[in-house]
Amino acid sequence: MPELPATPKGVATRRRILEAATEEFARCGIAGARIDRIIANARTNKAQLYGYFGSKDGLFDAVIADHAERLMNVVAFDADDLPGWAVRLYDENLRHPELVRLMAWLRLERRPAGRLADSPRDEAKIAAIAEAQAAGRVRKGDPLDIIALVFAMACAWSPASAFYAATADEPEADHERRRTLLREAVARAVAP
Repeated sequence: MPELPATPKGVATRRRILEAATEEFARCGIAGARIDRIIANARTNKAQLYGYFGSKDGLFDAVIADHAERLMNVVAFDADDLPGWAVRLYDENLRHPELVRLMAWLRLERRPAGRLADSPRDEAKIAAIAEAQAAGRVRKGDPLDIIALVFAMACAWSPASAFYAATADEPEADHERRRTLLREAVARAVAP
C-alpha cells in the first residue's frame, strides 16, 4: 500500500478520501461504489486517490482498516465483562452504522465464509476468554465461538439485522430497554 502523506494537507486529503469512500462503500458496496463519486465528495482527484491507496480495492481495505481500528480503540474488550462489551458494541453501531454495513459488503462481496480477518487483537481476545474460562468465569467452549456469539447478539439491532435495525434517533427508553436485554442475555449465554 502507498505511504501515508507526509504533509498536513496530504493527511487531510487522505482523511477526506476515507470519509467519502466510507459513505460510498457503505451505501453501494465494493462493486457498486464509484471512484468518480468518491473523488467528487472528497474534493480531490483520481491521481491523489490512487497515489494514496493504489486501487479501489486498496481504498476499500483502507476504509475497513480505519473503521476496525477506530472500533477497537473506542470499544474496549474485557473478557470478564462480555455483557458490557456487547452493550458498548450496540452503542457504537448506533453512532456509526456504516461499519456494520461495510462488514456486510465485505462478507457479501469478498469473504462469504470463515473469519473476516485475523488480527493480533483477535488473538488477544481469544487468549483472554480462554484465561477467563480456565478461571471458571466464562462458560466452556471455543473462545472464537464465544466472541462470535456475543458480537452477533450486540449486532441484533444493527443495519445487518434481518428483523429490526435501530437508529440513534429512536427514543432513549427503547435503547435502554435493548441494552438491558442484551446485557442480561449475554450474561446468561456466557455464564459458566
